[in-house]
Amino acid sequence: MRIAISGPSGCGNTTVSTLLSKKLGCKMINFTFRSMAEERGIDFWEMCALAEKDDNVDIECDRRQVQMAMAEDACVLGSRLAIWMLKDADLKVYLKASVEERARRIVKREGGDLADRREQTMQRDAHDTARYKRIYGIDNTKGPEIADLVIDTEGKTPEQIVDLIIDAIK
Repeated sequence: MRIAISGPSGCGNTTVSTLLSKKLGCKMINFTFRSMAEERGIDFWEMCALAEKDDNVDIECDRRQVQMAMAEDACVLGSRLAIWMLKDADLKVYLKASVEERARRIVKREGGDLADRREQTMQRDAHDTARYKRIYGIDNTKGPEIADLVIDTEGKTPEQIVDLIIDAIK
């Protein structure tokens, strides 16, 4: 079984994908701009700026993660576009939360000022959406329309979210 999990930054994609893959005993694939930045020895935000100028950054990232997922009989693929890119996923899950909640989580994870992180999150959302529309014709704000399962992550622990996904699998 291949499970694809998507949602905007701060919704818990990585945390939920990691916990779910451990609980199911399958590989977790989370190849992102952070992964590519590490490979290239550059800062994450530098990678984001590069992606704004070069569509091949997104194309390479998305191609590689799908290639990794298709090499596995069972996996959890967590990324912004997983539910669109992994077309043969057995279950497509979209995680959502308000921008305020997502900014709070990002501050908790990475530090910084809440107001700054909120603005940064909104800008990142807008830039990501514009890029995905330009490159693929995908409107990532429409995730709930194509997902098999939509989970509002506010007020839920990662474990509760994983339990909801496992219930959907059963």
